[in-house]
Amino acid sequence: MNDFRGEVAEALGKRATLRLRDSDGGFRDIVGVLQSETELLNRRGELITFNPDDIAVMRVIPVFNRRDISHGRLSIYDTMSRSVKEITEIDGLVTMYCCGPTVYRDAHVGNLRTFLLADLIARTIVLTGLEVQLIQNITDVGHMADDFQEGGEEGDKMLAESKRTNTDPFEIARRYEDRFHQDLARLNVIPADFYPKASENMPEMIAAIEELIANKSAYVGSDGSVYFDAASCASYGAISGNKLDSLKPGHRYEYTDEGGKKFHADWALWKVAGGRTQMIWDSPWGPGFPGWHIECSVMSINLLKAHVNVHVGGIDLRFPHHENERAQSNALTAQETVDMWVHGEHLLFEGRKMSKSAGNVVLLQDVIDRGLDPLALRFSLLENRYRSQMDLSWASLEAAHTTLRRWRAAMAQWGSADDLKFDQEVIDALTNDLDTPRAMQRLRAIEKDPAIGALDKRAIFLFADQVLGLDLARAEIQKPLTPEIESLLTQRAQARADKNWSASDQLRAQLEEAGLEINDGPTGQSWSWR
Repeated sequence: MNDFRGEVAEALGKRATLRLRDSDGGFRDIVGVLQSETELLNRRGELITFNPDDIAVMRVIPVFNRRDISHGRLSIYDTMSRSVKEITEIDGLVTMYCCGPTVYRDAHVGNLRTFLLADLIARTIVLTGLEVQLIQNITDVGHMADDFQEGGEEGDKMLAESKRTNTDPFEIARRYEDRFHQDLARLNVIPADFYPKASENMPEMIAAIEELIANKSAYVGSDGSVYFDAASCASYGAISGNKLDSLKPGHRYEYTDEGGKKFHADWALWKVAGGRTQMIWDSPWGPGFPGWHIECSVMSINLLKAHVNVHVGGIDLRFPHHENERAQSNALTAQETVDMWVHGEHLLFEGRKMSKSAGNVVLLQDVIDRGLDPLALRFSLLENRYRSQMDLSWASLEAAHTTLRRWRAAMAQWGSADDLKFDQEVIDALTNDLDTPRAMQRLRAIEKDPAIGALDKRAIFLFADQVLGLDLARAEIQKPLTPEIESLLTQRAQARADKNWSASDQLRAQLEEAGLEINDGPTGQSWSWR
């Protein structure tokens, strides 16, 4: 366990994000200005006390002189208007909501692309001088059977995993939630302000459903479940282009065997439990569980005061999730609740869509296990526009890893100053629909330009890294191996050659205890100091 007391002491007066271990084995995130070695002041003016021994991850957020910056604002593609628009704000604050993970399995690299998109948007907004409040939900109550229809699988995903592993579903949820946060930390994603859990917002969801029934936007079906009346939303289809009269019965994501609906395109807000015995809650309509779409409506409305400047999600959520969420939210607030809908495109891996059936699902841990820096994934994603379909490969990840190491070595050669130098080309690229490939090209050009001095190169790289988040100033730990460690490395290499996996794992544990991080790739084991 790392001791962060020294780092906290050196960072007093600076803005930082801390990931703290909870007593139940989970994590919580706090962001703000460090006031003392045990206190942090958040943007709402609340003084938060923490134990430095509970810190799992700590990052100091660099701040630059905003007087140097142009007054441009981020413009980004809004799916609903089908145009690039400047983001909205209220009194210098941009509210953001990002659809989070369903925590019944690890997030794969395609999922992580969406969460990185939200991080890049938030970082760019801050770079232009505004503040951000970001909410990202955790779906931990399972889903209806066809909400995530994939590979012909049926049944609630959370409960299916619970049955398969003979594990309590909430234990599964907490385990994968923790791993989700770990992946975000590895990718340098700045924590959201809140990570509300669906399971902790059940009273609010029930109250919202009651309100929708009262204002004639929802009804109790003949089967006892509660459904949203899709026809009550006159502008349904504004995001996706799907019109109610063109949707056929049994379209994807909706049940074909529900007899309680008035209209086939209506969707469940509350589903009666039926034979389900886990993850059910009492309600005015009897024991049951909420529909997928109502979760995000309720949590975004309650936590962001019924107005979202920027709503982020993957393109696969555009329909029906975001279409249905918009209809619900607008019915609850009697206004257009979301100003902009931003969607990240699909991620392929080596030419194919990732799926369990194809056996090509890639996790961030898989990247690490190949001996690659996890930020090589962030680097690769940055070299592609967020709303362009991307084909990731091991070759591109390895190239990103190589370039990342070269840039960090160059940064060390360019000095050690923490000064930042504003670069108009970088800011223009980022504020123009988040053109990260152009920003990366700008850094490649600066690296090779003999007319730019070393100190200026370093300062511009640091400026850009406030958004890129590649830890470009991070120096590789360099210290010699002891004879004992060298012997352990040799023994482990031999154990792997002999396919003695038990001995290999034991030796890995010894090496990690000594301070090494071990990665196994196609060319053998590699290591680095932690």
